[in-house]
Amino acid sequence: MEKQEIQEIIRRQREYFETGATLPVSARKAALRKLYAAIGEKEKLLCAALKKDLGKSSSESYMSEIGLVKSEITYMLRHVGRFVREKRVPTPLAQYVSRSFEKPSPYGCVLIMSPWNYPFLLTVEPLVDAIAAGNTVVLKPSAYAPYTAKAMTELVESCFEPEFVAVVNGGRAENTSLLEMKFDYIFFTGGKVVGREVMRRAAEHLTPVTLELGGKSPCIVDKTANIPLAAKRIVFGKFLNCGQTCVAPDYIYCDEAVREKLLQEIGRQIRVQYGEKPLDNEDYGKIINRKHFDRICGLIDREKTVIGGERDEEAQRIAPTVMDRVTWEDAVMGEEIFGPVLPVLTYSSLEEAVKKIRSMPCPLALYMFSSDKRNISYVKERVSFGGGCINDTLIHLATSAMGFGGVGESGMGSYHGRHGFETFTHRKSMVDKKTFLDLPMRYQPYTGWKDKMIQIFVR
Repeated sequence: MEKQEIQEIIRRQREYFETGATLPVSARKAALRKLYAAIGEKEKLLCAALKKDLGKSSSESYMSEIGLVKSEITYMLRHVGRFVREKRVPTPLAQYVSRSFEKPSPYGCVLIMSPWNYPFLLTVEPLVDAIAAGNTVVLKPSAYAPYTAKAMTELVESCFEPEFVAVVNGGRAENTSLLEMKFDYIFFTGGKVVGREVMRRAAEHLTPVTLELGGKSPCIVDKTANIPLAAKRIVFGKFLNCGQTCVAPDYIYCDEAVREKLLQEIGRQIRVQYGEKPLDNEDYGKIINRKHFDRICGLIDREKTVIGGERDEEAQRIAPTVMDRVTWEDAVMGEEIFGPVLPVLTYSSLEEAVKKIRSMPCPLALYMFSSDKRNISYVKERVSFGGGCINDTLIHLATSAMGFGGVGESGMGSYHGRHGFETFTHRKSMVDKKTFLDLPMRYQPYTGWKDKMIQIFVR
């Protein structure tokens, strides 16, 4: 899309927003219902696109993308009427007589830039929140998932006029053009390198941003953990979408006393969930492109591979792979893996593990498998991370009742449910002062009795 076309879309969206058409709760709900219905009508199209881009089965596509979006719409339809209400707050005695309140107001024209790993979920779920908050929206899907981008474009165009919601497809040139333009809010999901560029460009216009990034998310397994269940849930969380999940367990950090048993159970669970030959499993996905396939293969040390390691170069598929005896100096620990490779490291004390994790950039997620409440409390209190689970993986992001987001280098801001509504909303703080009474002590000329009155009221 040419730069002039993008400018025209933004101009039309600003004009549309100024009409006030997005403000009524009834209009927001109508738009969400229309989107929900269209998703249902185009579900097969979306599943087929996700299969082409990432090799996802229809079951995985619904469970981890389409179903979560529908759930977010349902949540917003149920609660948006309450979210938009003014909230009354206490008024200081010095402002007697008046009413103080906060009024939620949409930012205006917002930009949502999404990644390729969950291309539908991470584009349309923030769209739901932005619509519920009363904004107009420009969507920029990743060019790495072209089939899903095309399907989403058809979906959006079947629901909305471009002055309300528009999709800008393309690659680096379109991204550059969008970031040169003035938006009222930018919501970005992706890697740290591009995230820094988004923030730098946004700063030129003083545009507020939410950054959903990533990081090396640890999975701690202590010696009190239910090892068979831990292995089952770790295998699910790690190898879903071939490990191309921003909150996937990036590595296991386990007590050295349970290492052998854990490895045995992980191997058994890989066979149970994916079969003896995972590359023959049609429901097991693929790596998004050759660039990432080669990068992931370069992280695998064959001498330390104890499970998997097989690959199909033509289909860009890598079997679930587990590496043992990994050290912090290995290549696989030098970057976020974002693929089906699971390194296993051990610790001799939990304090040692926590100290090491704290020395690294804050992860987007942390998982801990334990039956010891003191150990769990110790990790929760001492380690900074975006979110996570105790005795499970991934599921903390599958609810609209909690915010999802990072901290430090793993991101800033959050969304889902009320948090998503607040992300795309500015809260105006206002005081409605009555006219039948006007306290005189704030006005000049100042006198002794006025000073005493001020000290009585303001303290």
